[in-house]
Amino acid sequence: MKGLRTLVALSLVTLGLAAQADIPQVADDSDLPAWAEKQVAPFHARLSRWVESTSRGIDGFFGTTDALTVNTDSYLRLSQEWDWREGETFDQDLGARFRLDLPTTEERLRLIIESEPDETRGTLAEQESALTDDRTDSIGDLLVGLNRLGKKDKTRHWNTRVGAGIKLRLPLEPYVRLTSQRLWTLGEGPWQLHSDNRLSWFNGDGYSARTRWDLGRPLDEMRHLRFLTNAQWRETEDTLEFSQAVELNRRLNRRSVLRTSGGVIGESGSRPVIEDSCLEVRFRRDIHKGFTFLDVAPSLHFPRDADRDPRWALTLRLEMYFRRHIDRVTL
Repeated sequence: MKGLRTLVALSLVTLGLAAQADIPQVADDSDLPAWAEKQVAPFHARLSRWVESTSRGIDGFFGTTDALTVNTDSYLRLSQEWDWREGETFDQDLGARFRLDLPTTEERLRLIIESEPDETRGTLAEQESALTDDRTDSIGDLLVGLNRLGKKDKTRHWNTRVGAGIKLRLPLEPYVRLTSQRLWTLGEGPWQLHSDNRLSWFNGDGYSARTRWDLGRPLDEMRHLRFLTNAQWRETEDTLEFSQAVELNRRLNRRSVLRTSGGVIGESGSRPVIEDSCLEVRFRRDIHKGFTFLDVAPSLHFPRDADRDPRWALTLRLEMYFRRHIDRVTL
């Protein structure tokens, strides 16, 4: 209970900051005290250099000297998550996820080394707990493979990628993956519809398929509306899972965003069943120079296994990214 009281106190403080976040602020890139910034900056710089130099070193060995200058999508993410759900035990998880992107290995071929592929992250309910984009990732299965890149503009054609490789576990497990994406602008805009689809085969897990549709439009300079539809089938589960959510994203200021969302997660067989419905408010804050983020997400669930009785939940997550180029705070 002590941990829960701490989480509640932190969430109230953070959401209080969110309520005041649209007040004009003095330009600053960090919420950390000076002593903490002095500790974080050298550590982040060293690890970011290691991530980039490792990817470029491997790329240069297999590829060309262009590896020293070409853009790379390599990154490492460390995260600590605290999660509480009413009626369940308090949970915390220290996780990491990484990707080494080696773009010059061969023209139109890209060597990829990544941890925790989407295909191994469980059901939609496990992936989309509290309807957030993703949960903390623990280093588990490791993939090494080649992707053949499509060069078509996805606003005019389907952009398709084919990949194959092995999962580094004993015994070694081969896999094949096909992904395709398309982006449409509807009418005169500003509605946009994005489609992201994947078909995979893993020797140990069999086939899986996923489709994701994202329909959205900006309401004004600070607000964006989205409707998200997901469907997934995995041979190991042999059932069609689906989720539907609506989100209103509001940029509070240069470093803070607030998402209000609601949705359902279910299974569709001969009789579709809603397993859970959820309302959530998620506050995300860039707390240090575009690479350290804090998320506070209180939510209310109505799970089927609790006879639709309301169940409160609270998630607090701290993330740090290590890469050469860091995007500003996004949802």
